[in-house]
Amino acid sequence: MGLAGNIQKGNKGHEMTVKSDSQSPCSKYIRSFVRRGGRLTRAQSQALQTLWPRYGVDDDAAVDLREIFQRDAPRLLEIGFGMGDALAAMAAAHPEQDYLGIDVHEAGIGRLLWFAEEQQLGNLKVIRGDAVEVLRDRMQGAVLDAVMVFFPDPWPKKRHHKRRLVCPDVVSLMASRIKPGGRFLLATDWEEYAWQMLRVIEADGAFRNLAGAGNFCGDSGERPVTRFQQRGERLGHAIFDLRFERTVEHQPF
Repeated sequence: MGLAGNIQKGNKGHEMTVKSDSQSPCSKYIRSFVRRGGRLTRAQSQALQTLWPRYGVDDDAAVDLREIFQRDAPRLLEIGFGMGDALAAMAAAHPEQDYLGIDVHEAGIGRLLWFAEEQQLGNLKVIRGDAVEVLRDRMQGAVLDAVMVFFPDPWPKKRHHKRRLVCPDVVSLMASRIKPGGRFLLATDWEEYAWQMLRVIEADGAFRNLAGAGNFCGDSGERPVTRFQQRGERLGHAIFDLRFERTVEHQPF
């Protein structure tokens, strides 16, 4: 099953134990992004105008994945796909799977649409919007085989930690949208955020750490190397991969 299905066992490359300090509260959702302006390239602008009807999902419409992709196949979601390089690469490598990307930044959306058209990726669709709002308000039930969050904004200043995407309420929401046996895959080059992710997801109880409790994975599996990873490595940052499996027990959102 590609990226999600080929991950059977975690690699205990980092033998670390979860610390028992308290988690950051997330009882009220605060958006984890700030909309950036910036200029679009001519290609990005043209892609948004001409390719959105082919690859985009209508704003505010209910997200029915069977209807969107017109088939039954494993369905993987990437939240915050940046410029779309990794998501397009995964969709091209696994035509037997369907890939959905959600982001708010038009430059990255335009770039991903361009990739999709260049490679004729019929298994790739794009939603423009806040992923939490889309999953909460427009998608029903456990319909995803994997959710991927690669190198989200770490919001490094302590006063901004409340903006981090991975918090208890959002993890609970992910659990309600991922099928039992499905995967929750994350990566970051920000060590302190990696520890927070690990604590929060393990505390939720709906996921099993494939690397063993308290551990990070020692490799990235089939995850493509992203621009954010390359930037982190240039800065000398370690890369932390986390892989979880949704357990059979249901924890409603």
